[in-house]
Amino acid sequence: MTEHAAGPRLAPPDRTAAYRDFVMPPPVDRHSQEWLDTPQEQRTVAVPRASATVMLLREPQGRTGTAPPEVFVLRRVLGMPFAPGMIAFPGGGVDPRDADPELPWTGPSPLDWAARLGTDEATARELVCAAARELFEECGVLIAGPGPGELVDDLTDPQWRQEREALLDRSQGFAELLTRRGLVLRTDLLSLRAHWTTPVCEPRRYDTRFFAARMPQGQRADDATSEAESVRWDDPASLLAAQAAGKEIMLPPTQVMIEQLAQIRDLDAWLGEDVPVHRVQPWPAWRAGKLWMRSPVGPDGHGLPGSRAPEGLG
Repeated sequence: MTEHAAGPRLAPPDRTAAYRDFVMPPPVDRHSQEWLDTPQEQRTVAVPRASATVMLLREPQGRTGTAPPEVFVLRRVLGMPFAPGMIAFPGGGVDPRDADPELPWTGPSPLDWAARLGTDEATARELVCAAARELFEECGVLIAGPGPGELVDDLTDPQWRQEREALLDRSQGFAELLTRRGLVLRTDLLSLRAHWTTPVCEPRRYDTRFFAARMPQGQRADDATSEAESVRWDDPASLLAAQAAGKEIMLPPTQVMIEQLAQIRDLDAWLGEDVPVHRVQPWPAWRAGKLWMRSPVGPDGHGLPGSRAPEGLG
């Protein structure tokens, strides 16, 4: 496809606007070109699915002085329909049972989270539950304890693997698991950091809240997920260098989040920040004969209120 093919030809970037162009990963580039080549009246736009992801963080290992935290990342399996082969954080779509009002809960209430997330109370409950559930399903980390201020610290018993499998095959819900185990979800350990929506040119779309959490002491993040070909703890600078060298691929929100992590010098203070979170939705844009993914992202990496994609791309 060229700039003159079917679909909108976007104007050069407005240098006064806080937009940023990201290199498109190959699968996204292909979808974007196919979508732009399709006459506007024939385009289909998938409804984004509500989802949540968690940046699991720990103090840097084997380094002295002030340094950014390490983050737990997965390289997604190549056969995955969304973001194949890319670096990502543990997370996934909201499950209907995440709305269970019987979920044992301590910390900020669903109503408090609704105000923070800009949603109704039921949706807030689903998103917070999905974040914690997916973290446990994908890497075995459970931000729950017997009561406020407490955390489980030993999940080595094989029964915990069975609990994860029961969540994955949907023979039990997260609320059922916590209730039976006498645990409460520690929502105070989650920090909301961002809100991104997949571009309309993608056949699979997600409306994703990005949370962050400190790695619980005594627990271990593992690789027992079928969605990742590999997992690791890594420092943000190394991840960004691997991306720049073409060794790793990231979607724009993952890159922005890792860039933010690289600036952290006090993890607890960062987790305690109440940052403004606005929805960011990228769109494909031509520049210098190349297709990029353009996002309304400010210098601090956060979305800008009121920013919109061009007509037909928002």
